[in-house]
Amino acid sequence: MWRPDFTYAEARPARLGGWHRSMCVLSNIYRGTDARPGLVLGLDRGGSCAGRAFRVDPAAWPAVRQQLHDRELVTGVYLPRFIPARLDDGRRVPVYAFVVDRDHRQYWRGDQAAAAALVRQGIGQAGRSRDYLANTIRHMEELGLRESALHRLLRLVDGGT
Repeated sequence: MWRPDFTYAEARPARLGGWHRSMCVLSNIYRGTDARPGLVLGLDRGGSCAGRAFRVDPAAWPAVRQQLHDRELVTGVYLPRFIPARLDDGRRVPVYAFVVDRDHRQYWRGDQAAAAALVRQGIGQAGRSRDYLANTIRHMEELGLRESALHRLLRLVDGGT
């Protein structure tokens, strides 16, 4: 959502029904290690999620798809899917998204205290899990998404309640 890393023709606010943003993936490369995993986001079943949909020029799509696969499918915890989204103008369009594989060893479920501990400890090739969470929240706020479970988690990570 906040770091597409590809050229796109248009970005629009969008909502995914049936999926929610969740800190449910143990990161052992980008935001942690095997010995000290961090925690990162996955699209998990249930609820809904506001974000952005990116329109990619059809001629560029094969290269963009490969770039996304190279970045997101390193360990197999995400499953690529076309899922329906509703754009801010009311149109329903298929969007290419990566949803979490609940059967994968990196799928994580736990309470907020355990999540905060994982976020605090996670440091990997792309930096700190805490910084990843803070950057996600900053970009959510740029989209007008003000208070969420992620905001509460960051306060807990930083020693608040």
